[in-house]
Amino acid sequence: MKKIWIISLFPDFFASYFDSGVVGKFFAEGKLTLETLYLGDFSKKSFKGVDASPYGGGPGMVMRADVLKSAMDHIIEDGGYQSKDELHTIYTSPRGETLRNILAKDLGMISKDLVFICGRYEGVDERFIEEYVDQIISIGDFVLSGGELAVMTIIDSFIRFLPGALGNNSSALEDSFEDGLIEGPVYTRPSEFLGKNVPDVLLSGDHAKIKDYNHQKKLEFTKKYRPDLYKAYIDSDNR
Repeated sequence: MKKIWIISLFPDFFASYFDSGVVGKFFAEGKLTLETLYLGDFSKKSFKGVDASPYGGGPGMVMRADVLKSAMDHIIEDGGYQSKDELHTIYTSPRGETLRNILAKDLGMISKDLVFICGRYEGVDERFIEEYVDQIISIGDFVLSGGELAVMTIIDSFIRFLPGALGNNSSALEDSFEDGLIEGPVYTRPSEFLGKNVPDVLLSGDHAKIKDYNHQKKLEFTKKYRPDLYKAYIDSDNR
């Protein structure tokens, strides 16, 4: 993967996000290229022509397949691709596979350049999805006003696994969910705060005891805050 394309009615949503933090630094260093396209540029009526009423009736509007195709044709031509098959196109929708850590890792391993379709209104004409979309992803069982926030979440989740994205390459491998558990408590200076001290074991220098302590705390926190994950962990072979 060398480039990410985003088709959106609100491309400005991405400007400050991708100029900031770990993700912004990654793009600034040229390790990955990002280009956002305004869907209205591919309609003769600008934003007024990107959608239409649904056939068969019903509330809301549906994003037009022909306008989205024009945007895809532009990407193929501008990017120097031979066909859409050289791209991996992702659409965000509640019907998609739920985004989890393992899925984020898999996305980071895709060799093709990525295209993200940011849906709006009642969704996208199914014919475009059938013809162009390779993968549908959901970030949870709730509805957003548009796909922009979902796309930012998905990109952020997998960039962390790309080489050089984080200052310490082991950071992503020690985060929540990597071993089926969530992270336990973390501490830093000062060693005493409001009468509460950092646990002695963390100051002991005994790496074996610290590792055991951290694992026990991960178990405690997972059981307390994510009992669903705790049960899955206990029932699995990870123990």
